[in-house]
Formats: sequence, C-alpha cells, structure tokens
Amino acid sequence: MQELKISLITVTFNAEKTIERCIQSVINQSYPNVEYIVIDGNSSDKTSQVISKYRSHIQAFISEPDRGVYDAMNKGIKIATGDIIGMLNSDDFFADDDILLSVAEAFKQHSIRILYGDLDYVNAAGKIIRKWRSGNYAKSAFNRGWMPPHPTFYCKKELFYEYGFYSLDYGTAADYELMSRFMFKNSISAFYLPRVMVKMELGGESNKSLTNRVKASLNDLRAMKTNGIRVPWIVMFFKPLRKIPQYF
Repeated sequence: MQELKISLITVTFNAEKTIERCIQSVINQSYPNVEYIVIDGNSSDKTSQVISKYRSHIQAFISEPDRGVYDAMNKGIKIATGDIIGMLNSDDFFADDDILLSVAEAFKQHSIRILYGDLDYVNAAGKIIRKWRSGNYAKSAFNRGWMPPHPTFYCKKELFYEYGFYSLDYGTAADYELMSRFMFKNSISAFYLPRVMVKMELGGESNKSLTNRVKASLNDLRAMKTNGIRVPWIVMFFKPLRKIPQYF
C-alpha cells in the first residue's frame, strides 16, 4: 500500500517566542512522508527569522497579510498536496516524536476519513494545567456539548472540497463549526486515537476578555443552529461544564 502523505499546516503571527518549539516538534517526527506548510500573517516581530532557520524542513512558506487564523488555514489547505490534513498552531507542539506515525497507521489500518485524540494544556513552563480526554466518538455527543480538540483533528483532504473550508463567518468558533459540519451535519464517522497528541500553551483569543468570551459563545450558538444541533441553548449550558473534569 502506498504510504500516505500528511500535510501539516502551521499558521502563525508574531509568535517569535513559541514558533521554534512548534517547528522542532514537527521536524522531529518519525513519520517520513510529511509535507510541512507554514502560513505567516506578515509578522512584525522575529517570527520570520526563526522560520528561516528551518526552511529546508518546510515545503511551503507564505508570509502575507490575511484575514485571521482560519483564512490562513484555508490558504494552507488549498496548496496542500497530502492525503491527510492536520493543523499545528504556533503555540502548540507534539507530545512525542511518533504522533504522525500513529496518525498515518490509524488512517491505513481503519480506512477512516477523520481522526482525533487527546490534548494537554500547559503553562509557559510546560506544566500540565488541564487534560482534555476526548473519548470514543458518538454523533449524539454533539447534542451534549462535546467536540474534539481541534489541534488533534486530522481528516482526508477531500472532505474540504466536498463539504467546504473553514468559514470566516464564525470568528473563533470556525473550527467548532467545521468539525460539527463534517461529523454531525454530514455524518462523517471519526476514529478516536487514545493518546495525548498535542500540548497546547494556555491562552487563546476567545478567552482574553469577557467580551471575547461572549462573542465566542454567540458564534458557537450560530454554528450549532447552522449544523442542526438540537436545542442549542441547552447544549450551550453543557458545553463549558464538560471542561470542569479536565482540571482534575
């Protein structure tokens, strides 16, 4: 069987403090057939200089203004040549060197179109603060506020062309909207890889202020309605409650 190619996309903007850690975790992966794409939003700090140190490991690099992280992701997807697409943002890094090997093996062995796994949130010192353990997939879980961690989400490239790219109409909920569109609205089954795939530094645009949190919640609500998740106001109540056990 032909070896699957994974296109891994990192989007970044003014990430000079974290981008090197991210890139090193990619180039240390044991799986050989990886196309690494970096999309930078025309950073004004030293991000581009850091990236330039690793250009021999990066198959495609674009640095230009964009309309945000999901616009940058779409740019990466459109130039990707791999069978499988995954995202690793500049604040994230792989939990170990065999993550992409496990991803590729799962896609080959189980004939799947979507895969997701587990994630640890860490602080700047690398200490684990929160553990996101996804569990096995059931479509009905979306009606109870469930979603997979987006940094662990891998899918066949063809799905973007069948069901659409990241929509820029949902703000920071664009990843939730896309995953619910693929998995819930269009009933694409998903495979759970029960291992910590990514470590993600705490932060995120949607949590920087109460205003941003409210906007994110409203975008979540619109994404639910768009993709047919029933009783979205009840789901909105359960969605944050699902995070509580992750701190223990």
